[in-house]
Amino acid sequence: MSSKEKPVAENFKSTADLTSNLGFQSSLSIESKDACEEKAYNPFEHRQVEHPTTTFGAIAHILKACIGTGVLAMPAAFKNSGLVAGVIGTLFAGLVCTHTVQLVVSISQKVCAEAKKPSMSFAETCGAAFEFGPKKLRPWSSFVKTLIDYSIAVTYISVLCVYVVFMGSSLKEVVDFYFPSVTISIQMYCVLTLVPLALLCQIRNLKYLVPFSTIANILLLVVFGITLYFVFLDIPPITDREMIASITTWPLFMSTVIFAMEGIGVVMPVENEMKNPQRFLGCPGVWNTSMVIVISLFGIVGFFGYVQYGDAAKGSVTLNLPEDHVIAQATKVLMAVVIFFSFALQFYVPMEFINRLLKSRQSNRFDNFIQISIRTVIVTTVVAIAAAFPNLELVISFVGAIFFSSLGLLIPASIDIVYNWDRGFGFLKYRLIKNILICIISIVALISGAYVSVVGMIEDFSKEPEHVNSTFV
Repeated sequence: MSSKEKPVAENFKSTADLTSNLGFQSSLSIESKDACEEKAYNPFEHRQVEHPTTTFGAIAHILKACIGTGVLAMPAAFKNSGLVAGVIGTLFAGLVCTHTVQLVVSISQKVCAEAKKPSMSFAETCGAAFEFGPKKLRPWSSFVKTLIDYSIAVTYISVLCVYVVFMGSSLKEVVDFYFPSVTISIQMYCVLTLVPLALLCQIRNLKYLVPFSTIANILLLVVFGITLYFVFLDIPPITDREMIASITTWPLFMSTVIFAMEGIGVVMPVENEMKNPQRFLGCPGVWNTSMVIVISLFGIVGFFGYVQYGDAAKGSVTLNLPEDHVIAQATKVLMAVVIFFSFALQFYVPMEFINRLLKSRQSNRFDNFIQISIRTVIVTTVVAIAAAFPNLELVISFVGAIFFSSLGLLIPASIDIVYNWDRGFGFLKYRLIKNILICIISIVALISGAYVSVVGMIEDFSKEPEHVNSTFV
């Protein structure tokens, strides 16, 4: 063997490359398949969460997000549907809301693997569904992400309007009973919340809001317990109530239920922070377990709340509690305090998006002034809208119809269609048919619920102030 034919150590490979030898052509590779192929990206393995949430903690967060003021509106929802239609409608809406969230989380996990990102927000997931969808729609991914970001911000601002109306209604009922000589309109009570809310919303760090959130959660449990006591106290016969209400009021029912149940804004943050995110979906899974509890609780409160109060059921069942009972009146005040403390936490969501927009500024000058101004303007706008339309039941229905039916139903079904367009829709395209049906349901709920709510708001807005005061509480 000549010196030219001697093997060089630095070129030596421990695995024989038989296929590269022209004299020995073989399809057999001695190298392992794992060494040849790149390992599939697993987003769960790349998530770096400083304080991951346990499975139980994730369920607690979901329940906290879904079981709030919305559950107290369920008796009013049943008033617009009847007992039988209400039970069926609550179960149906719950199943649809459960499924659409599953769609979003499933797509998010898939696009994270494709994009090689550990996690994505709701808006990022929607944009990525277009980015990894049909080629003709990929240029729209950035626009879709921005649109969803703006939509979430507007949605939470609309929820803040509900909160202001809730506080004003609760305070007015208590003051009217103990101080009948004080004749302050519901609109004025809404306006009176402006300064305290504007000051509270100047808190910019989320960790400083934790004590407020903790107090709100404790008080909410107390309120809920007392409310259920009065709901089940001397309950009248079921036969005294309508089984199926007029179909003309069904849109109000559906919009209220969607508003109460839909937690699309909190789902992705919870899943992204989980220690074992693979447990979020599946059976039983975090989401399915949470929604079984939510649907059951909403059905019970709505059913028995309507049996107890009938057509007198108000936008929050706490407003129906007996006026001559001190504990009941204290409950209304406590609920107003709960909403007040919860306001800043909900306010944080749109401000987080606005702060991301502000980071694009070239200069940091006047940052403090800009922050104070934006926060004050938003709170003032929210209070003004609430004072203009202080019918709690109609405001909840309108917000549910316009915003939550879009974000919670229409968007998830639409992005599932886009993402799976080139991947297939299963046997007889059942996924496509199912998603189209969800889109239709969402559009019908949006149009009908918004129409009925707006008509009701116009009628209330056109009434004389004296009559309005007695109507809204």
